[in-house]
Amino acid sequence: MRVNEAIARILRVEGVEFLFCFPAHGVIDACAAEGIRPIITRTERTLVNMADGYTRVHNARRFGVCAVQAGPGAENAFAGVAQAGSDGIPILVLPGGPRRDRRGVPYAFSAAEQYRGVAKWSDEVNLPERIPDLMRRAFSALRNGRRGPVVLEIPNDVGGAEVDPSAVAAYAPPRAFRSSADPSDVKAAADALVRAQRPVIVAGQGVLFAEATDELRALAELLGAPVMTTMNGKSAFPEDHPLSLGAAGATGTAAAAKFLENADLIFASDRADRSAHGRRARHQQGLRRRRRARRGREARARAAHRRDTG
Repeated sequence: MRVNEAIARILRVEGVEFLFCFPAHGVIDACAAEGIRPIITRTERTLVNMADGYTRVHNARRFGVCAVQAGPGAENAFAGVAQAGSDGIPILVLPGGPRRDRRGVPYAFSAAEQYRGVAKWSDEVNLPERIPDLMRRAFSALRNGRRGPVVLEIPNDVGGAEVDPSAVAAYAPPRAFRSSADPSDVKAAADALVRAQRPVIVAGQGVLFAEATDELRALAELLGAPVMTTMNGKSAFPEDHPLSLGAAGATGTAAAAKFLENADLIFASDRADRSAHGRRARHQQGLRRRRRARRGREARARAAHRRDTG
């Protein structure tokens, strides 16, 4: 069994349905032979965005998987992977790579190295026999901890190398482990929410991935707290609900800006927390700019009046 075939077999065991791809890559035909449907696109950025969207619509219960060729394919896919990293979307990226004896040669693009700044985890298959272990690590990273894209580079000379079929047959998908906050921190947050007079809830994408929309609605109604969602968390809270402030980020609704400005407590977490405070800071900066502009107009008007009456 060759490495590309081993990867395809493990992807099938993991329940992968589609491979978003751009030729040429040996894993494409191997996946087709395993019953995994290749979806071929016109550009690499497009296929990464499709894998990203696939993960989102499945609330990260299933992962988008994509493959691009070595060199220009891996280079062109970078922006899509960077966006997935910024948005916290778990996707599996399988770029081809230069032969191992080309490592360090000028202009030989190493995805494993170059993607580390935007991916949660990035590595290469440096030895064929490491395939089961590296694939297990990749899917464990997708399922656990902070979400983000995972990159596993397959050098061209490794994809066609032989690997022990029994080691591939012994592959078992890694488990997902749920984590929770310290109970004392949960109690402190609950106490702060109850004491707040003008709380605002900022809900992010994690609500969607946790499928916790009903719980979020119940909390908002219990507290009477308006809810703003981030752009990635849009639809985590129904926007026809009386407590909805809509979605906001770099831009947003006037209602979100007003309630954030007047809130005595903003309840958010992780990326939603940064979005809320960033939105509030931008709104305050805008208010300061408008005040300065108004004072400038008033000063010019007074000067003109003095000239006219002098």
